[in-house]
Amino acid sequence: MAYALAGRTIDKIAVIGSGQIGPDIAFFFSKALHKRGVPVVVVDVSADALDAGSKRCRKKLDKGVEKKAFKPEQADAIFANLTFTTDYNAIEGAGLVVEAATEDLAVKQKIVEQVEGLVADDAVIASNSSHMEPETIFSAARNKARTLVVHYFFPAERNMLVEIVPGADTAPELGAFAMTFYEQIGKLPIRVKSRYGYAVDPIFEGLFEATALCVQEGLCDVKQADAIAQKALGLGVGPFTAMNLTGGNPITRHGLSEMHAKIMPWYKAPAILDEQLASGAPWPTAGRDETVDVPDEMYETVSKKLQGAYFGLACEIIDAGISNVADLNLAVEVGLVMKPPFVLMNTVGVGEALGLVEDYARDHEGFKVADCLKAQAAAGAPWEIPVVVRRDAGDVAVVTIRRPRVLNALNAEVIGQLLSTFLAIKEDRHIKAAVLTGFGVKAFVSGADINELAALEGPGEGIGLAARGQRVLNEIENLGKPVVAAMNGLAFGGGNELAMACTCRIATKGLRVLAGQPEPNLGIIPGYGGTQRLPRLIGMEKAWPLLRTGRPFSSADALEWGLIVKEVPAGDLVDNAIGLARDIARGKATVPAIPREPIEVPDDLPDVDLGHLSTCIDAVIRKAVTEGAQMSLYQGLVHEANLFGECLLTKDTRIGMKNFIENGPRSKAEFVHE
Repeated sequence: MAYALAGRTIDKIAVIGSGQIGPDIAFFFSKALHKRGVPVVVVDVSADALDAGSKRCRKKLDKGVEKKAFKPEQADAIFANLTFTTDYNAIEGAGLVVEAATEDLAVKQKIVEQVEGLVADDAVIASNSSHMEPETIFSAARNKARTLVVHYFFPAERNMLVEIVPGADTAPELGAFAMTFYEQIGKLPIRVKSRYGYAVDPIFEGLFEATALCVQEGLCDVKQADAIAQKALGLGVGPFTAMNLTGGNPITRHGLSEMHAKIMPWYKAPAILDEQLASGAPWPTAGRDETVDVPDEMYETVSKKLQGAYFGLACEIIDAGISNVADLNLAVEVGLVMKPPFVLMNTVGVGEALGLVEDYARDHEGFKVADCLKAQAAAGAPWEIPVVVRRDAGDVAVVTIRRPRVLNALNAEVIGQLLSTFLAIKEDRHIKAAVLTGFGVKAFVSGADINELAALEGPGEGIGLAARGQRVLNEIENLGKPVVAAMNGLAFGGGNELAMACTCRIATKGLRVLAGQPEPNLGIIPGYGGTQRLPRLIGMEKAWPLLRTGRPFSSADALEWGLIVKEVPAGDLVDNAIGLARDIARGKATVPAIPREPIEVPDDLPDVDLGHLSTCIDAVIRKAVTEGAQMSLYQGLVHEANLFGECLLTKDTRIGMKNFIENGPRSKAEFVHE
């Protein structure tokens, strides 16, 4: 077996280096690809390092079994797919090699030379460097076109973020392949331009420097600095604790020195870092249950300094053109587990954020105040942070909803950005068709934001929310250009409704759960057209039990019923959608249009076992479906929105929402049928 994607086949993956991160990279590859029969080999010159790496992988798998993340047989299969060896010849036949050795240029270049002599001419050679430019690492490579940097983040088997850094000589198609490949195996790839440290580490190491300077300047101690940074920046762990966990002191020391010359003069290893390295001891951070006392005045002073540094560091990346606001915001949130910088600036106020950066720069020589931040503050507007991303593939616009942490769920922000994006596509005379998809492989759109739904007060607010969503879906449906939904994963609730508003739908092949309208489990009815479009697309008899029970269905079911026009292998989904959209636009393909006139309501609709579900809400669903079917599509949508609002008068809607938020989607609400 092998993994085939975008014209490239990978039969084997090799990871060079069994130190701090190599085994974790290999672990992730094996977890993602062992079912595809793609073996993963870890090579190192040290047998002790290999033994330690193997034991670490086994320990993580056993812990996963204990926490029920893996079944025992799955864990065994993942581990059996891994080989740890000192024999470099074991990488022969690898289609992808990731060098993950120490951050030493001579070592990396020696490994690259060895690898080039062992793998095929079309094999990809990547380096998991955290700082060094690909042009530097691969300067002596015989074939630079097949090389690039892929920067993983701690812990590499769980942290979704991977920075993809092509070099000046990297083949364009390889950069595109890497982005698609990592997305398909479950990572969040962010493409970054080549510069020392890339996009995220200058923020990570810069924040450590800023925090260490607060300690060095006597404003707080190490424990207090960690606690303040956690609260002010939303960090999962404080900067000093992060250094202890990752063993990052030496590489940070070197990185800050290099960034001093290559990015801005402010970057410099603080004296207390040199002292700590000399001592060989970990930073004296707080224990697991230790309470750290931070006086209010101390918090106020230090938090402002840290936020000023944070905002300045993020904006410098944008000024330098290394990344963009949307990518950097998401990368920092996911990779560093903290409040994303541009969201936090919008919360604080962009003008206030500029003031904090200017204050920090005034007190710290060599710190830049980015032009982009000055311009944004002068505009008097918050940062625009796209979560709906558009790229154009010739005459087809590809629109991706990218909210991986919430499985691309719809909220007011997404709805607004979808509207503006599709209105722009409508007016773009160069674009003839569009594709709509979700980021990743788990979800097209997992549904609506439950917290937004739970915050609704009264029928008027419910009707307003439904009407706003329906307006966007109606615009997509009536765009005047074909829109193909590329359903890359589950589409629940508003996600399925969004897909149904498209001209047609295709889905990833073999999805046991593709879509559903689970609203009855929440004590509500669909509000974005589910009660109107689903019966018109698959027939009243099939839609009737699905809408009343919320039962999900597979991609095979959707194909049989005509909800989707075809199933496609995962890695080829978007390309297939682009081709189909273009063919429809050119008249080379036709797909059935949704009936917009009233449809027949059979007299003998099947009985439905509601189980624990609310009979009160079921009555509203039945009314929406049967009465809406006797109207035109758009009259039916208005009828549905009004009935959605009526749900907010019931006790069961509040019960369903509260149960979901407190107990999760698997818990059955105890409805009172009122």
